[in-house]
Amino acid sequence: MTTVDIHLQLLDRQVLDRDGLLVCKVDDIELHEGPDGVPFVTAILVGPRASGPRLGGRLGRWVTALASRLAESPGDTPPRIPFGRVTAVHSAVDVDRTRAELAVDPLEGWVERHVIGRLPGSGHAS
Repeated sequence: MTTVDIHLQLLDRQVLDRDGLLVCKVDDIELHEGPDGVPFVTAILVGPRASGPRLGGRLGRWVTALASRLAESPGDTPPRIPFGRVTAVHSAVDVDRTRAELAVDPLEGWVERHVIGRLPGSGHAS
């Protein structure tokens, strides 16, 4: 078992997919308690629904509520990357899937469909 300083080595680090492309950043983590009572990381949580509670106060509640309202799937559960997908932790966090396979940025998809896609000239022919 490897010991990781969560605050120093995980939180706010960039997540890179298997091709080395930026996926997101680590906004929070999910912990579970092991049978020996020692907590372990089970998932990386991403997006405003994960970062809102870390902000705290009125701003944090507002960010979380807005992100929940705009999310494709209802609820307060932020998108997550199972920690088993992590292949390395260094200046970034490497995972074994592509950005598309992880699908952890539903807000980006919503903005693409409902905002950018409605702008004149946003589509282009090949």
